[in-house]
Amino acid sequence: MLKVGVLGAGHLGKIHLRLLQQSEKYELVGFYDADQENAKKVDAEFGYKYFNTIDALIDAVDVVDIVTPTLSHYDCAKQAISKGKHIFIEKPITNTVEEAEEIRALVASNNVKGQVGHVERFNPAFIAVKEEINSPMFIESHRLAEFNPRGTDVPVVLDLMIHDIDIILSLVKSPVKNISASGVSVISDTPDIANARIEFENGCVANLTASRISLKKMRKARFFQKDAYISVDFLEKKCEVVKMKDAPKNPGDFDMILQNAEGIKKQIYFDNPQIESNNSILDELETFADAINNNTTPIVTLHDGTEALRIANQIIGCFK
Repeated sequence: MLKVGVLGAGHLGKIHLRLLQQSEKYELVGFYDADQENAKKVDAEFGYKYFNTIDALIDAVDVVDIVTPTLSHYDCAKQAISKGKHIFIEKPITNTVEEAEEIRALVASNNVKGQVGHVERFNPAFIAVKEEINSPMFIESHRLAEFNPRGTDVPVVLDLMIHDIDIILSLVKSPVKNISASGVSVISDTPDIANARIEFENGCVANLTASRISLKKMRKARFFQKDAYISVDFLEKKCEVVKMKDAPKNPGDFDMILQNAEGIKKQIYFDNPQIESNNSILDELETFADAINNNTTPIVTLHDGTEALRIANQIIGCFK
């Protein structure tokens, strides 16, 4: 079992603490939180060991789980890596791409591993269909949330849209050619609702919408490729795969047949895969333990996290 410590005991940090304590792949050593009042409260309520300094916690573990505000990711990661510790770092990876590149270089030179917490990669609905998504040419995503003051220190692109940016970059194997976007600040000082269009060199186009001032929650993505339409509902953990193939000469009574203007007939059929329920956060943490123990590449690499941040920042740059 790998000894792990958590930096940050806010809303998400507490979830990480609970899951790491349950995990059979980690031994939870304790946590550090800059807010002493909150730290003592968490210690008293849940019994996790509280360390007075970041250094003391880092010295006691093999893996450092960084769940602090984004602005402190870089400093926390640097401290951990310099002491030869593996790092799991919540998204976005850091505040700037330059910081992310430096963290990547430090991880490589210190021979440790790093993973970024892009949790939607571990969503069971996405896992069920990702092998079906092989050459999407049009992608549409909507990630809508009700207003929560907790995320408003960053633009909605870094708060919400970055999840979909990471998913799309993991699927489209082509460089980005062009980005256009618009965003509106309604309640916060930074945009609360944004739309972005990402064009790839292979012709694929992704249209992303994110809002944190909606009346209802939605986390959906739709992928269109030759002879297939695939939808993923990240919130409800559902997926749908609709495929087309040449129609049989003698279709059955219940076969769905379409005929185009040229007289070509296609059959529509549903090929919905089985969805295996899981805990996505526990899965991302435990696959990182596997990567360390087996010396394999983490599922969401620091490179992936850096590229998602790079595209997110380019989108934000369009607002100015």
